[in-house]
Amino acid sequence: MTKKTLLPSTPGSYILLLKLTTPLTITIGALGETQFPAGIYAYLGSARGPGGIRARLGRHIAGGKTQRWHIDYLRAKTEIAGYSFLPELNIASATAIPTECRGSQALAQLPAAQIPLTQFGARDCRHGCPAHLVLLPPGFELSDLRQLLTA
Repeated sequence: MTKKTLLPSTPGSYILLLKLTTPLTITIGALGETQFPAGIYAYLGSARGPGGIRARLGRHIAGGKTQRWHIDYLRAKTEIAGYSFLPELNIASATAIPTECRGSQALAQLPAAQIPLTQFGARDCRHGCPAHLVLLPPGFELSDLRQLLTA
């Protein structure tokens, strides 16, 4: 059984941790060329379409060949360092801030956290997120991320 089959097909939000071992300059679609420092990146996303978390997070884990989303460009140059997800147990109101926005905003406020490229994964965000990708401070753990999302 692969990791992808362990993921639920329900809608939800997810965190994908990516490790970049050396600094790289990467072109991210229409956002252009950016220097990405070495480190661990947290990408927060939503999976509300067909196949839910299994389809979206599973695609990112597998490293899709087609570069469709901003994360696909970075994913092609990085290793998976971890992931987590939160299925949506009930439908949130239209005014509620989505989990991935709450998480990315909280991470961006951490001391030593960095936003390497504004609008990354958040070009259509309506909740004030500078990006849904954050370069994490050294020593930050996946369990800390999950705690931020459920607060």
